[in-house]
Amino acid sequence: MAQLSDRLNRLAPSATLAMSQKSSEMKAQGVDVINMSVGEPDFMTPAPIKEAGKKAIDENFSKYSPVPGYPALRNAISKKLKAENGLDYAASEIIVGTGGKQGVCNAIMALVNPGDEVIVPAPYWVSYPQMVKLAGGNPVIISADIEQDFKITAAQLEASITPKTKMIILCSPSNPTGSVYTKAELDELAKVVISHKDVFVLSDEIYEHINYIGKHASIAACPNMKERTIICNGVSKAYAMTGWRLGWVAAPEWIVKGLNKLQGQYTSGTSSVSQMAALAAYEGDQQCVEDFRKAFQRRRDLIVNLAKDIPGLEVNIPQGAFYLFPKCSSFFGKSNGKYTINNSTDLAMYLLEEGHVATVGGDDFGSPDCFRMSYATSDNNIKEALQRIKDALSKLK
Repeated sequence: MAQLSDRLNRLAPSATLAMSQKSSEMKAQGVDVINMSVGEPDFMTPAPIKEAGKKAIDENFSKYSPVPGYPALRNAISKKLKAENGLDYAASEIIVGTGGKQGVCNAIMALVNPGDEVIVPAPYWVSYPQMVKLAGGNPVIISADIEQDFKITAAQLEASITPKTKMIILCSPSNPTGSVYTKAELDELAKVVISHKDVFVLSDEIYEHINYIGKHASIAACPNMKERTIICNGVSKAYAMTGWRLGWVAAPEWIVKGLNKLQGQYTSGTSSVSQMAALAAYEGDQQCVEDFRKAFQRRRDLIVNLAKDIPGLEVNIPQGAFYLFPKCSSFFGKSNGKYTINNSTDLAMYLLEEGHVATVGGDDFGSPDCFRMSYATSDNNIKEALQRIKDALSKLK
């Protein structure tokens, strides 16, 4: 009988996409589901960016684009990195791809050999360990619980590095927790990395602009770290451009050349129209970015206060992104007579079936005591969803 490849059979499906699909199916059946499972801004792409996309179509930007991206866009990203992050990257050290997800996966595929170890702090975005497995590498999980604000320490990192370690994946601000590493914390982690030759950091900074504690810090800016860091970023979160599928990587030129080689055989250049829209995003007025950030911060405050009012949930205060990741293990073993909650995946399914709120269990984020809610939705949806969650959880005895 025909079989899928071993490579594919090693992969787990995306839990976030699976939950979002299930909630969509329930909605199609007429169930009033509030979807807090997917990490997508509910705002529309700003008008000037949309206009740039339309203009690109009218001006016949409909041909194959250069594999690493249009020079104008790579130069704009270079200027952004200098102005906002204090980092000097030439256009030759930047490659544009089809979404931030492709950038992360390509970087892992370009550097990780079979048997290499990749350190993945937990809680982690569901795709990181799967991408490592796809490359033949072995994910090494370091757990950081709610008591340490879901952030690993330099001591934990040092203890996890072996001669097989090739890469560490950092995500700040974090999906799924919203935690943000400070410059001082990154400096300590960087010292550990520098003390180990040939260890790289993949720094996923896609939530860079959704930050509630001040200026974003990149580990690439730490002493001697630029040559050891692969920055992955894009326009999806900051500019509400998820569907445009435009991400980029900034890294040492030899790595970017490798990514160019991989992309040339895989996807070639990304959408020409999306690139022109992204160029307008980076070169235009940045007020929309700040407006989105303020709206997310207001929603953060709202959801934190409502979640803290639910008995049995342990809640920290996220410092960025648009996720809340409360600890829910006090409900394990409880039942409403029909459903018994054995883990966070059970809890998420219970909240969907009983409360009609789509969330994602923490098991697939490497943190089985928690679950994730996205607050990238309206204030009214947040209020209604949290009330439904409170009512559903109150029925568990």
